[in-house]
Amino acid sequence: MRIFVTGATGFIGATIVHELINAGHQVLGLTRSEAGVQSLTSVGAEVHRGDIVDLDSLRRGASSADGVIHTAFNHDFSKMLANCEADRQAVEAMGSALHGSDRPLIITSVAALGTSAYGKPATEDNFNPDQPNPRKVSESTADALAQRGVRVSVVRLPQVHNPVKLGLISYLIKLAREKGVSAYIDDGLNRWAAVHLSDAARLYLLALEKRATGIRYHAVAEEGVPLRTIAEVIGRNLNVPVTSIAAPDAPAHFGWLSAFVGADMSASSALTQERLAWQPTGPGLIADLEQVR
Repeated sequence: MRIFVTGATGFIGATIVHELINAGHQVLGLTRSEAGVQSLTSVGAEVHRGDIVDLDSLRRGASSADGVIHTAFNHDFSKMLANCEADRQAVEAMGSALHGSDRPLIITSVAALGTSAYGKPATEDNFNPDQPNPRKVSESTADALAQRGVRVSVVRLPQVHNPVKLGLISYLIKLAREKGVSAYIDDGLNRWAAVHLSDAARLYLLALEKRATGIRYHAVAEEGVPLRTIAEVIGRNLNVPVTSIAAPDAPAHFGWLSAFVGADMSASSALTQERLAWQPTGPGLIADLEQVR
């Protein structure tokens, strides 16, 4: 198949591109830069000039492909509401271009949207449209597209890692370097789910080839790693003290990260592994984190 990939030169998207090409698919990658053009052509992908806020470009890319994998997202957390709205519009635009066909659309979301209660692992079949997380608008849009007959499914991500990038944990490492201390909130027993980059990319391929409608998948290899454990490894690797921060003092220390550091973002992938015969095999989060210095 010829697959249109947004975020094709990003951390996750670039690995998905390799996975698709190795599986015999053609890739049409979205990029707005010359560096992106060179990156895509060097691995044998076609180039589609555009941007995730250029809805006409997204429609053209989706219309010319046999399927779409959407991974692009602006991670500027100071503009989260605006970025989530832009993602909603992007999902709607590409889904509309695929309407009336059996071509699959895979969108990206976050595993935390499957949470039903604090401390309870998120599950694939759980989604509360009234929850405050603004990323919900993309999933609600996907649900609406599915009702219209679009073959759309959702891949929810936890902390995606390799030895170079580790999701939100990369920001914790940066903060520990800046402040000279590695911290967690209260007892630090809240947990974050995780998956190695290679396993996440393979899941997108399996979801694409499954061509399901209205299904949510969790790219989760580890149900949850305690924040205290993460902070302790960071502290040991950077040779800085490890300490607990009381919840009322968390915003002053962590800034925008405090809402995440205090959250339990554990998640299960039991249904995903059953539905796609997906078995994660990559290194664990701590194994990759141990390589950061």
